[in-house]
Amino acid sequence: MKLIRIFCLLGLMVGSISVFAAEKEFRPNILWILADDMGPDAGCYGTPAVKTPNIDQLAREGVRFTQAFTTAPVCSPSRSALITGMYQTTIGAHHHRSNRDAPLPKGIKPITEYFRENGYFTANLKNISSNAKPSGKTDFNFKEEKVFEGSEWDELKSRQPFYAQINFQAPHRGKDWADARKLPNRVDPAQIKIPPYYPDHPVTRGDYANYFEAIQIADAKLGVVLKKLAEDDLDKNTIVIFLGDNGRCMVRDKQWLYDGGLHIPLIVRWPGNLKPGTVRDDLVSSIDISATSLHLAGIKFPKNMQGQIFLGPKAQERKHIFGARDRCDETMDRIRCVRTRDFSYIRNYHPEFPYTQRNAYKERAYPVLELMKQLHAEGKLTPAQELFMAPRKPAEELYDLRNDPDEIHSLADSPTHRKVLRELRKVLDQWIEKTDDQGRFPESENMHKRSQQRMEAEKQP
Repeated sequence: MKLIRIFCLLGLMVGSISVFAAEKEFRPNILWILADDMGPDAGCYGTPAVKTPNIDQLAREGVRFTQAFTTAPVCSPSRSALITGMYQTTIGAHHHRSNRDAPLPKGIKPITEYFRENGYFTANLKNISSNAKPSGKTDFNFKEEKVFEGSEWDELKSRQPFYAQINFQAPHRGKDWADARKLPNRVDPAQIKIPPYYPDHPVTRGDYANYFEAIQIADAKLGVVLKKLAEDDLDKNTIVIFLGDNGRCMVRDKQWLYDGGLHIPLIVRWPGNLKPGTVRDDLVSSIDISATSLHLAGIKFPKNMQGQIFLGPKAQERKHIFGARDRCDETMDRIRCVRTRDFSYIRNYHPEFPYTQRNAYKERAYPVLELMKQLHAEGKLTPAQELFMAPRKPAEELYDLRNDPDEIHSLADSPTHRKVLRELRKVLDQWIEKTDDQGRFPESENMHKRSQQRMEAEKQP
């Protein structure tokens, strides 16, 4: 009888190990693919001038979200929020590249730690192939310890389940823009729809065309990644999440809280679990991608995480999107916004600062800014374009997104929209208080100086 008990116990142990091994084997891998400074500008998002066959194919094979937004319109705050599932304003990462010597607040961790604690291998991939070499960019606005374990594609197959990131620099301004001009699949500037807040000028059209061409470089690299996943038999059990880290790199978009700076592409593919070709208009914040990734991996995340689940039976409906812009490079400001499906409310805490405060990066890398300054001096801008050249910003802005998607006609002074204005004011005030928005407190002079010195040494945009 004793011997039988021993054999039964051994059998249970082996069974338990087998079950655990099976669960581990079939837990999904998660792969984030980030395009730097990319708005929802692809064929599948209704932009025919840009050719994005791989992004479009991914959308046909997965779920495309039309209303996804980042929490900040510039990379280091937005990426800090994304990797923690927390608003950058809560964790003190809101000033662009200001806090890299300071650890995260107590109780806040990068999501990679939760993945590792639950048996996942974590990687920021830097070597895939000569045709798709990622930048390896993290740009977290806090002191990085061991956020990732690996960096090689070849590690993935033997280290499942994995959570990995691929960071492509394109379409961020820089080398990819120069490389794009040398490729045969050039974009016809005449086919581009220019937003009305930019002058319809050859400089603007040429700049937009080059941005689209850089997106085509990102698309080609995405194609290499998807092919590698299939070749290595990783595609069926890998959740692929394609997104931008913030909105498009144009003058009135990047660094600003209009949709151009916050609206990002978001496509999720999970074979056998998500219906291919689905299009959803749920409001999604980038911090929700963090929470949902953990949830899909079966990992319980802490209650204080501010991201919400947007996929599966536990999905939560989001009624508001919140965005924040603080110091960008050397340019001081504080702006907050709350967005619903129908309206966007923007609060400028420094209306005395113009949109065109000195910003060396924008002045160096954005030719349309110089063009607008020139046309403004000549009196050749339209009223919609003159808004960005005003000597002051309005204290409040309110836009009807269904009737004014370009956010040109502010309704903040409209008597018929007072109720909406009051409601969104209240929602924003409550969010600032609830999330402990650190932008309420001035940045120390020492922190500002150190940030300036670091950016000058690194020569980063």
